[in-house]
Amino acid sequence: MSRLPLLVDPATLHERLGDDGLRIFDATITLDRPAAGGPYAIRDERAAYEREHLPGAAYVDIPRELSDPDAPFPFAWPSPERFAEAAGRLGIGEGTHVVVYAQAAPMWATRLWFLLRGFGFDDVSVLDGGLPAWRAAGLPVEAGAVTHPPATFDPRPRPELLASRADVEAIAGGAPACLLNALPEAAFRGTAPSSYSRPGRIPGSSSLPFARLLDDATGRFRPAAEIEATLRAAGALGEQPVVAYCGGGISATVDLFALALVGRDDARLYDGSLTEWSADPALPLVVDGGAAA
Repeated sequence: MSRLPLLVDPATLHERLGDDGLRIFDATITLDRPAAGGPYAIRDERAAYEREHLPGAAYVDIPRELSDPDAPFPFAWPSPERFAEAAGRLGIGEGTHVVVYAQAAPMWATRLWFLLRGFGFDDVSVLDGGLPAWRAAGLPVEAGAVTHPPATFDPRPRPELLASRADVEAIAGGAPACLLNALPEAAFRGTAPSSYSRPGRIPGSSSLPFARLLDDATGRFRPAAEIEATLRAAGALGEQPVVAYCGGGISATVDLFALALVGRDDARLYDGSLTEWSADPALPLVVDGGAAA
């Protein structure tokens, strides 16, 4: 099948339903966060998917199927072997084109996009606005569970798309780079209840909440010119290397996806993000009013 654009609108995808090789996935996960802060609980949305999903869409559970189960933190980047086995089982391989969406905000869709890209698979699109935009367009949905035929996934890892803790330590120490924090402003400032070991931001960070890249009313990505202006204002379109982080490597992929939309595809993800960084008391965090040890 011919490729779909990186960001696909509901009407275009609807026209392509039934194409050979099309693999649609709902990747939604919910993180239940205590109001007063503290660790979140991970909840899959398979039941919601089975009540209502795009025609022909399967469900993928990123934390359990496409993450490293032996890592000390959730959502950790998997080994090539684990990813290839799971992706093939899901039906992703040569000759397929993946379209991924979420039931609400797009971070789980962009996480799957970035995972696939990180293992050398570029035939991926994100549905703009996800399930809400599909429903708003009056397009059909169906119930029940769908599985795609198994395939063979050949991983071609791209380690250059990931930033290590050591890389981020160097940036925090003054190495030239644009370090983007994709969390809401209050989390960036360290004034909101935190789900991580300590509140605050990594020294040298710029604030670019992923929601700033989306239309408030529709949840769809803003026009390319607006995205480019937002990224430029955050310092992400200059000559310095770009690294994005968040709490656990999920929301930051929205920033990375927006960068790809405007042609910058060399930005890296700090996968461990604040989950890893804040767990080490020796690493500095900045909060408004001072530094948190």
